[in-house]
Amino acid sequence: MDLSFESVTKFYGPVIGVNNISFRVEPGVTGLFGANGAGKSTLLKLASGQLKPSLGKVLIGDRPAWSARAKRDFGYSPDANSFYESMSGREFVLTMTKLYGYSRRESHERTEQALEAVGMTDRAGRRIAACSHGMRQRIKLAQALVHDPPILLLDEPMTGIDPGGRREFKRLLAKLAEQGKTILISTHILDEVQDLARSMLLIARGRLIAAGTLEEVRRQIENEPLTVEVAAPQVQLLAACLIESGVVSALQINGNSITVRTAQPADFFRTLNDLVCQRQVEVQKLEVLDAGADAVFGYLTGSSSE
Repeated sequence: MDLSFESVTKFYGPVIGVNNISFRVEPGVTGLFGANGAGKSTLLKLASGQLKPSLGKVLIGDRPAWSARAKRDFGYSPDANSFYESMSGREFVLTMTKLYGYSRRESHERTEQALEAVGMTDRAGRRIAACSHGMRQRIKLAQALVHDPPILLLDEPMTGIDPGGRREFKRLLAKLAEQGKTILISTHILDEVQDLARSMLLIARGRLIAAGTLEEVRRQIENEPLTVEVAAPQVQLLAACLIESGVVSALQINGNSITVRTAQPADFFRTLNDLVCQRQVEVQKLEVLDAGADAVFGYLTGSSSE
């Protein structure tokens, strides 16, 4: 099942929360990236039907996201840490399950299945007031899973979870994606899910600035500056040739490798190819150092350093 935004704008009085956003999220993991205040939570509240768009449409399948029927088709894990603190984790998830209308028996079964999926079975009897932030995140994910929805909307789900817990979360999300679920994850830490997401939505100041795989987004900015590391036995010769070509703006030699900064990526790689093929300069390693999601987002928002 798909989630789609069609020319969606949300006003908060005179302030624009999100501005004319259109996209479609298909089965698999999609990362929603943006700095704090970029509009991620507003977008997820629109997707979960908590807010209605001022303009445009938000659809869960073919139904408006705020319709009662659509709400059975997604699970939502909010960024806010609001619980009934006197309850245990198990009691909280069980209560949420009963609110979906399941029988007592099925509610207990689904609660235990969800707690096991998020690794909380042996700790779910603890009062929520005494739970760590990471445990609270797991409880929130468990309540989003209890009715086995085709769509999951997760707002900063890995915040406050230790590295081991994040690996477990990623394995679980990968498994859910393999089952055909549509998963939208918001984060302001881009490397949390860039190796997990099949596609990315990058948002800044309420606008969608890029969408697609990391490689597709990177191609959109192929002429932005790059930092590249090149290892070669004839490192002095390689450095001299690159400086002579005029395609690098900065160059540093580090042992048998050089780190170069180029504002002309296409020309740089063409020049390097010519050096290898025509002048027989051997290259042992070639690595683009700032092709990750953080650098891409910086380029697109104009916040990267030259």
